Amino acid sequence: MKLNVKSTFKKAKEVISKDMQLRCGFYGIILLLLVVIFAPGLASHNPYDFGPDILNKIRQNGHLLGTNNMGQDIYSMIIYGTRTSLKVAVISALISAAIGTLIGGIAGYFGKNVDQFVSEIINIFMMLPTFFLILLIIALFGNSIVNVMIVIGLTTWPSNAKLMRAQALSLRERTFVKAGSAMGESRLQILFKYIIPNGIFPVIANTTVGMSNAILTEAGLSFLGLGDPNVISWGQMIYAGKAYITSAWWISTFAGLAIVITVIIFYLLGDGLNHVLNPKHISRGGV
Repeated sequence: MKLNVKSTFKKAKEVISKDMQLRCGFYGIILLLLVVIFAPGLASHNPYDFGPDILNKIRQNGHLLGTNNMGQDIYSMIIYGTRTSLKVAVISALISAAIGTLIGGIAGYFGKNVDQFVSEIINIFMMLPTFFLILLIIALFGNSIVNVMIVIGLTTWPSNAKLMRAQALSLRERTFVKAGSAMGESRLQILFKYIIPNGIFPVIANTTVGMSNAILTEAGLSFLGLGDPNVISWGQMIYAGKAYITSAWWISTFAGLAIVITVIIFYLLGDGLNHVLNPKHISRGGV
């Protein structure tokens, strides 16, 4: 077991070192995870406390990035906002990946009428204005953070489904799949044993990029006042600072920068994974 762990770690290290974007994205994700784990120690104040220091400037009265109109410490809010963004990104993207992988795998492997029916459903969902659909569902069922994550996941699965469907259409003609069928394995066994495990790699890369879109969607909902008011959100911070953009620019600016940096990290990771997992991989920036 020890040798297997070492071998796996060495292989993962070699893969990451082959692509500069994947390397930057990987280290960026590690940094974000460290911020999430050690948030209580990194934050200088309780971000939920309303203090007497209102609209303090940067580095004034012990507030590294100033305060907002309610006296909350902006730096601490940025730190705790990382937790919200990563939670939304990971959970909503996993929901999207699970649904898309299952539906796309079924459509591509079973084919014929099943494929035609599922493909029409996928096309219908892809034609719908996703963000406005999310707005409608949140308005009807509430804006808790759980609802936001579920809704984002349930409305972003079609791209994963199309990728998995294309992989399944190709894999079902492979020799090992036909051999499994000849040995008497059921269609569901072949789907979960051969099709999905061998076709999941493009979905993984797309899901990583989808995490950045989930962060932007949550920030957009919070900016419109449809986010969860009980959690710290970068979108809420931007909305709260909009009225003070000329006199207290730091409220919105640093939250906006946090969104931009986090989204870039996920895009780099997703693009790097997509490039490395591509069979026509050509090294770019490796050492």
